[in-house]
This record gives sequence, structure tokens and C-alpha cells, in this order.
Amino acid sequence: MRDLGTGFGYLVKGQRWVARNGRQYGFGLLPGLITLVLYIGVLVCLAIWGDDLVTWATPFADDWSSPWNGLFRGFLTVVLFALALLLAVLTFTAVTLVVGQPFYEALSERVDRSVSPDGTTPTSDLPLPREMWISARDSVRVLVRATLWGVLLFALGFLPVLGQTVVPVVGFFVTGFFLTQELTAVALQRRGVGLRERLALLRARRSLAWGFGAPLAAVFTVPLVSVFLMPGAVAGATLLARDLLGEETAPEGTAPEGTVPEGAVPDGAAGKAPEPTGPGGVDGAGGPVPPVGAPHGRPQGNSPYGQGS
Repeated sequence: MRDLGTGFGYLVKGQRWVARNGRQYGFGLLPGLITLVLYIGVLVCLAIWGDDLVTWATPFADDWSSPWNGLFRGFLTVVLFALALLLAVLTFTAVTLVVGQPFYEALSERVDRSVSPDGTTPTSDLPLPREMWISARDSVRVLVRATLWGVLLFALGFLPVLGQTVVPVVGFFVTGFFLTQELTAVALQRRGVGLRERLALLRARRSLAWGFGAPLAAVFTVPLVSVFLMPGAVAGATLLARDLLGEETAPEGTAPEGTVPEGAVPDGAAGKAPEPTGPGGVDGAGGPVPPVGAPHGRPQGNSPYGQGS
């Protein structure tokens, strides 16, 4: 059960990361806003013409006496709109990730770099069109599973008592699992982890996925809120992906031990003259003498993925 709290912690850490990196947050909002406008347009059209669509689909009810035909078609219209809302919640993240692939890929890489002990980040060698195709293909596969679950839970919602109590809770956990899968795909796909492997990793730690995704599923029922939380959700999912793979994570912005960030001046070095390079200050090859016990040669990074860009 501890993983539930850990998963929620990654969600909070992701929101804090984008709050401290305002520029990345602004870029991360664009895909969600584009997707939100598209979804609102579809839902508005359904609200306006949904009754006509139901009437066209139920010609057998034309001869029913009033008010039964009106009640029947009114009920189907409400069901249709409710199902559309449910599918919108289930698919919003996947569609937003496809639309915002370049934005979220760059955001995830920066999160990786900021918490990597050696300052590196895994990078994909695939061209962007290929990455977008893989992301869209995997999203469709996940959406098929999520839609089947959504239809089942929607039908179970009509059960007395259970449909109004247990089923909604189960629905948030199911939706949360698929949200976590979609969001972690940004970081895991960059590491070459395929869809089946991603699902296996999350199934092995369902509590972690639920702790991250279930609260997100609850707030994502409000479309406008989901837009503003999306960048932080991607950042938090990157941290969660590192946990799934057992990668070491350092506090954000911590430089690797014994290194100085590019362009920075070491503490105490400002205003100091260069160290002498006379006979006592060079080794036999003419270079500076390393500290006692330090290995010769260039230190090697410990990232299994190589140096990032």
C-alpha cells in the first residue's frame, strides 16, 4: 500500500517541477488547449444534434404513443452524451499526447536531465515522424482496452446501489491505470520500452500506478483543469518511469559529484590566479597532477543509455 502514497508523491513532484520551470509549463499548455477546443466542439455538436441522431437511429419508435417515444429517445440522448463524456475523459490524455508529442518529449527530457545523477538523459535515435507513429499506434491499442472497460463500467452503473457507489470508485482506478500508462509512455518509449513491457511494468506495481493515476482521473473529469495539470502530469510520469526501471534519481538541479555545470565558476575560484604549472604542478605527461588516489583518464558516466543531448 506504500506505493499508493509514492505514486501520489510523483504527481505532486511533477506539478512542483513545472511550477519551478515556468517556460516549460507554458509550452506544455499548448497541446492541451488545442485538444480541449476540439473536444468542446464535438460535445457541443452532440448536445445540439444528439436528439436528431437518436431519432434517426430509432425509427421503430416513431409509432409509439406519447409520451413513451419522447421518454425513450430522451433517455437515449442522455445516455449518448454521458457516454461521450466518459470517452472524452478516457481519450483526452492519449489525444493530447499525440498532438503534443514534440512538446512533451522535450519536457520529459529536461525532467530526466534535471534529476539524473550524472546529468544525462536517454534519447531516442528514431526520427520524429516515426516516434509520432509509434505513439499514435500504441495509444490506439490502449484506447481500445480503455473503451471496453469504459463501456462495461458504464453498463454496470445502472445496477442498483453498486452502480452508484462501488462502480464509480472502480472506474477512477481503471481510468487512472490507463492514464498512468499513457503518461509514462513518453519517457519509456524514449528508452526503447515497448507497449507490452510498459503494461507489464505497471501491472507489477498496480498500487504505484493507481496512486498516480486515480487522483489525476478524478480531476481530469473537469476538462479545463486537465489542461493546466497536463504538463506537471508528464513531468511526474517521467519520475515514475525512472522508479519503474530502478534508475537512480537525484534532487532536481543537483550536479554530478565532482563536476561543475557548463559555464559555471567553481566555488572559491572567482578572482584566483591559475595554479602554477611548474615541475611540481605537472605530471610526467605535462598535465596537472590528479589528487592522490584519483584515477587517471576521463571519468566515465554511469548511465546505461549513454550521453544525452
